[in-house]
Amino acid sequence: MEASGKLTCRQRQVLFLFLLGLSLAGAEPGRYSVVEETEGSSFITNLAKDLNLGQRELTRRGAKVVSKGNKLRLQLDRETGDLLLREKLDREELCGHVEPCVLRFQVLLENPLEFFQAELQIIDINDHAPVFVDGEMLLKISESTPPGTTFPLKNAQDMDVGRNNIENYFISPNSYFRVLTRNRSDGRKYPELMLDKSLDREEEPELRLTLTAQDGGSPPRSGTAHVHVEVADTNDNAPEFEQSLYRVQVAEDMPLGFLIVTVSATDIDIGVNGEISYSLFQASEEISDTFQVNPVTGEIRLKKKLDFETFQSYEVNVEARDAGSFTGKCTVLAQVIDVNDNAPEITMSAFTSPVPENSPETVVAVFSVSDLDSEENGKISCFIQDDLPFLLKPSVENFYTLITERPLDRESRAVYNVTITVTDLGTPRLKTQHSITVRVSDVNDNAPTFTQTSYTLYVRENNSPALHIGSVSATDRDSGPNAQVTYSLLPPQDARLPLASLVSVSADHGQLFALRALDHEALQAFEFRVRAADAGSPALSSEALVRVLVLDDNDNAPSVLYPRHNGSAPCTELVPRAAEAGYLVTKVVAVDGDSGQNAWLSYQLLKATEPGLFGVWAHNGEVRTARLLSERDAPRHRLVVLVRDNGEPPRSATATLHVLLVDGFSQPYLPLPEAAPARAQADSLTVSLVVALAAVSSLFLLSVLLFVALRLCARPRAASGPEGHFPGHLVDVSGTGTLSQSYQYEVCLTGDSAAREFTFQKPVLPNFALGQK
Repeated sequence: MEASGKLTCRQRQVLFLFLLGLSLAGAEPGRYSVVEETEGSSFITNLAKDLNLGQRELTRRGAKVVSKGNKLRLQLDRETGDLLLREKLDREELCGHVEPCVLRFQVLLENPLEFFQAELQIIDINDHAPVFVDGEMLLKISESTPPGTTFPLKNAQDMDVGRNNIENYFISPNSYFRVLTRNRSDGRKYPELMLDKSLDREEEPELRLTLTAQDGGSPPRSGTAHVHVEVADTNDNAPEFEQSLYRVQVAEDMPLGFLIVTVSATDIDIGVNGEISYSLFQASEEISDTFQVNPVTGEIRLKKKLDFETFQSYEVNVEARDAGSFTGKCTVLAQVIDVNDNAPEITMSAFTSPVPENSPETVVAVFSVSDLDSEENGKISCFIQDDLPFLLKPSVENFYTLITERPLDRESRAVYNVTITVTDLGTPRLKTQHSITVRVSDVNDNAPTFTQTSYTLYVRENNSPALHIGSVSATDRDSGPNAQVTYSLLPPQDARLPLASLVSVSADHGQLFALRALDHEALQAFEFRVRAADAGSPALSSEALVRVLVLDDNDNAPSVLYPRHNGSAPCTELVPRAAEAGYLVTKVVAVDGDSGQNAWLSYQLLKATEPGLFGVWAHNGEVRTARLLSERDAPRHRLVVLVRDNGEPPRSATATLHVLLVDGFSQPYLPLPEAAPARAQADSLTVSLVVALAAVSSLFLLSVLLFVALRLCARPRAASGPEGHFPGHLVDVSGTGTLSQSYQYEVCLTGDSAAREFTFQKPVLPNFALGQK
């Protein structure tokens, strides 16, 4: 019988194709079926056609198949779109007695993210024969038992379901008994032995029968057990239970040995026929492993821990047997109460990191949650931290999608630690946490920023070429190439400024260098702009203003403007002997091409023919008489005036003055021409004309002398000190050669003039306005 129940390979293939065609013909999209024990790599369906996708689109979109617990029993050929079995499936291993047996899975498309729900029904085949747990059964039947009495027998077990499970029981041919097939409340069938004819112990004290259990498969399978019937002497009362049905509820977390219920039966017989023992009847392997009954007291206790997620209820049959052959039966229905003993589970299907910043509503992760408990214990709530820019969106079948709530900013935060917390609603509540790290990738959205909007650099003139004069610095909040800053010079606003020959900038570090020596007197300051650009695409940049101030060095000696040294005869200053002390003789005028204190000039008398006669004012170069003049003073004097600036080290120049002491503009200094008397003596005829000419000349000369005297008398009153405030003994003279007030020198006598002639001149120096560089 066992051999006849086996299918050949050819028969299995035909049955598989037939059942598969039937299932696909009437199935809705996403529902497939396969016969158990089908070989691995067998074809199930073409997902590309079912999803209306191109053949190569599954490969491009990264399609894959995921199922509960990530145990892969299916495989997807992305090239052809065929869904194949990865391994041979055993329906009994996967589902036990549960029918239908459905394996749920998801088809996940990663780019763009999309998934579809599907299920695979595993169709049972008749690959298990019925089996009796006890191969030998003993029945003691009183000879007084009337015909029509039934005796329940222990049932066989078959791992298959539906038609492949046990359909009928048969008994070997005999004159007394026939077997009846009964249905239990859970759908399983058990045999009852019915007595058709009264027994006669003296005629036949015992019977040996063969009980056969047959399933409804094609071909059917069967199993047998032996029934030994002993005919007992008359015992006309069987034990009776107080209740035929006991209903109890047991929490799944009850400890071993916990008392479920106590059953009780009585027998009105006395003596040996009234002694009762209790035992489990028609108990499956699971019930025998889970419960034990005390044969004396009828107490039913736990032998194994209960698990609501495996079995929600048990039907326990208890038999009470007296010392004879009579028995009584009762049923205990044990309802298992669920306890919140399973924490929720998280299954991550897809995860994306890093996430680009500035991208709205980006899918970060797709995951599913599950809880093996039931009702409130199996209800799940899912959440993440409140202070994160992410949202959880529920989907079908306890699937969730983690997306960004708003565009992320890497410069504000580059890494997020997201903790997904799943909590059930049981008592006490159980939770599971799963942490993921989401990194934010950079986008070039920040331009470089200079540490200062403008820079002022100082460089001393006459510097060496390629001198480092300063640096500019810019930072970029981006990262990687987007934060690599390069520096460059922008064209100057003044096109006349030769910026390219003056300075250069280091492209990598922002260091500024003077390309050539600078001259403060030619260029006191200049400015330009520096650009900082990153290496992003597109590149971002910013600018900063750089102002360079050229500091002065004392590289120019004072230049004497008056008296002039132009190679001609020196000019001689006239001083009347009647001049009082402090009489202004002249003023030495000098300038310095430098600036600041390098241009502050001081004057001192370096040499003099008569040292105590003249003095020089240190701060303005005025040469004045130091005392009253006398007749004993020499008529000619030579003065050497030293002009010195205030630089480090100081530079200087000298001016030489010639001073002539005169009594006035009289005969010694204005002699008449020597040829005039000779010509007068030679021509006696013109004496009267000469006399007249002499008179006119005398009047003219007298008027000239009077004019000169008046001007000489007015000169001391016209002289005044320097305007403004000067520090110490110094006077600030700018490079333009200007003076603080006007001076006029009307008469200058040449020192080497043989003719002793007067020369009337315009003022030697023009008026200069005091200025600064």
